[in-house]
Amino acid sequence: MKNNIALKAQDLSGYYKGPFGVIRAVEEVSLIVERGETLGLAGESGCGKSTFLKLLTGIVEPPLHHQGGEVEVEGNKIYNMNPEELRKNVSGRHILYVPQSTFDSLNPTLRIREFIADMLRDRTGQKYPADEVRGMLADHFSKLGLDKRVLDLYPHELSGGMKQRALIAMSTYGRPSILLLDEPTSALDVTSQKRLIEMLEALHREEIIKTMIVSTHDVTILRQLCNRIAIMYAGKIVEVGNAEDVIENPYHTYTEMLINSLLPLERWTKTEKITGIAGRPPDLRSPPSGCRFHPRCPNCTDICMPKEPPLIEKGNRLVSCWRHCRES
Repeated sequence: MKNNIALKAQDLSGYYKGPFGVIRAVEEVSLIVERGETLGLAGESGCGKSTFLKLLTGIVEPPLHHQGGEVEVEGNKIYNMNPEELRKNVSGRHILYVPQSTFDSLNPTLRIREFIADMLRDRTGQKYPADEVRGMLADHFSKLGLDKRVLDLYPHELSGGMKQRALIAMSTYGRPSILLLDEPTSALDVTSQKRLIEMLEALHREEIIKTMIVSTHDVTILRQLCNRIAIMYAGKIVEVGNAEDVIENPYHTYTEMLINSLLPLERWTKTEKITGIAGRPPDLRSPPSGCRFHPRCPNCTDICMPKEPPLIEKGNRLVSCWRHCRES
C-alpha cells in the first residue's frame, strides 16, 4: 500500500566523475522499502551498495554526482528540495546514514557526552550543556544495552565495537524514521558483531527505529536482522526477496554464487566447499552490454550478452535474469 511506503527509489543513478573518467556506480535502480522493514543490501565490494545508500540521503558530494532518478523519503521527494530544506526537514529526522567505520569520526579530545552536545548544537542551533546531555541520553543508552558511564568516557577508552555502538546510539536519539547502515560490522570481531546485532534488534524492538537498510556481505547478519534482501551487482539490483527464501533458494546465478562464496559457519560440513566467483567485477567506466554478470556467469546464453534482462516479479521475488524472464 502506498501509505505504508517509507522509502521509494525510482530509476536512481549516481556516477563518480573525475580525472579517472566516469564510473557508473549506480544505474537506474528502483526499490521500495515499507515501514517496519529491515532490508539487507548485499553484494561484492564495489557493487554499488555504499554509493546507493549515499544517494538515498540526497546529500551527494563530488566526485559522486546524482545522475538521474528520484528518491521519496516519507513522502518527501528529496532531489526536488534545496540543501537547506533537505537538512532541516529530512536529514536526521526522517533518514539517517551511518557510514562504514564511522567511529573514526569521534573527536579524541571530547568525552562522548561532549561530542553529543556538539552534534545536537549543530543539528538544532541550540546549546546543550554536556551534563544535561548525560541526563537526556542515559535512558536511551540503557535501552540499547549500553552503560550510561560510556557517556563519561573519551573515545580512546572504548573498544572499536563500543565506539560503533555508542555512535549508533547517539545518532538514533532523535528517532529518525529510516536508518541506513553501511557495513556496520565489517571492522569488528565476532563478539563485538554479536553485541552490535543485539543492539540493532533492540532499536527495532523498542520502536526507536522502525525501518532499516543494512548493507553487508555477511550472510549471518542478513539472516538474523533482515526481513528482505536486495542483491546488487555492478551498480544494478539483480534480485529482491524474503531473506530466508533468497539465502536458501536464490534465483539469480550471481546470488547463488555469492551465497556459496560466503557460506555461513552453521551450514559448513566436510562435504561442502566454499567456492569463489570466477573473474572479477567489471570496470564500471565501461560496463558490459546486456546482463552485467554475463562475463562471469556459467549459465550465460546468447541473449544475455546483447540485451539487459528486466527486473520482473516472479512469485514473491524480483529477479533480473534471462533464466526467469521471457524476452518482450
